[in-house]
Amino acid sequence: MASTLSSRLPRLPSKTVFPHSNSGSTLLHFTSKTRFDQSRFRCSAGQTGFFTKLGRLLKEKAKSDVEKLFSGFSKTRDNLAVIDELLLYWNLSDTDRVLDELEEVLLVADFGPKITIKIVESLREDIYAGKIKSGSEIKSVLKKSILDLLTSKAPKTELSLGFRKPAVIMIVGVNGGGKTTSLGKLANRLKREGAKILLAAGDTFRAAASDQLEIWAERTGCEIVVAEKEKAKASSGLHTNYSLMEELVACKKVVSKIVNGAPNEILLVLDGTTGLNMLPQAREFNEVVGITGLILTKLDGSARGGCVVSVVDELGIPVKFVGVGEGVDDLQPFNAEEFVDAIFP
Repeated sequence: MASTLSSRLPRLPSKTVFPHSNSGSTLLHFTSKTRFDQSRFRCSAGQTGFFTKLGRLLKEKAKSDVEKLFSGFSKTRDNLAVIDELLLYWNLSDTDRVLDELEEVLLVADFGPKITIKIVESLREDIYAGKIKSGSEIKSVLKKSILDLLTSKAPKTELSLGFRKPAVIMIVGVNGGGKTTSLGKLANRLKREGAKILLAAGDTFRAAASDQLEIWAERTGCEIVVAEKEKAKASSGLHTNYSLMEELVACKKVVSKIVNGAPNEILLVLDGTTGLNMLPQAREFNEVVGITGLILTKLDGSARGGCVVSVVDELGIPVKFVGVGEGVDDLQPFNAEEFVDAIFP
């Protein structure tokens, strides 16, 4: 992997991205300053209609993405729907009973015991302090507390690629979590933003991963570097295997030796359907390689959104992207407010 990268880097164009697909993938993102004559760019009356149409199309796309997000968390939203009924006839004398039931609802929605107790006890204090006086206020404060937690514990949801080139993004995660698909979608997104992308398959849990990455490279029109078949190394086993995690550390070290300061981002892909299993996965990968952001995948309606809050609360790692469909464009930046609205009816 090291020799392959070192031989290619000098010839990389002015913008690039490079992914490594195992427990990892990487993206090289070059930035360049361009001067242009503003007088060459004029908007005539005819062109105004084009931009109006473009603006409408962008709004429609944004609305579609939000709808997909709502659909992806439909299971969580169904589990939390009982909150409205629970709070409908709330009165102060029923506070303890209602909060006990609210605690059960949050646990069923995979918020996890630690964050659930924190949320419920905060509500209890506000109620008995007279700060909350109705059932609707309880729900509003509940949603706000979750939103505040997401935005305060992990506020930096944008990619941090710095100013040096190339920039490297390493994608890591367990087998079958959606790393290769997320990598392809991210490469497509960055390419549309003006970057030139180089995909690179690193140490993998299964031999087919490199082949899948080649398909995504062709699909997105990106360059790709792959190991020679006879030299390719495909590991097999679980992410808890110590030797496999050590290999991941080695991959990170190789990248850092070749590109100073790399990787710029190490993104962990988490399967949205796994519930609280997300938390030990995130803990383990964070301890080994230091995760800078999360990509939440497989929002197919059965995703269990509460656990996302637990991961952010405990580890302070921001969710940077969510996969909202199977299409190449179905990877969108994480928006905490839209997420909270998606999981609560």
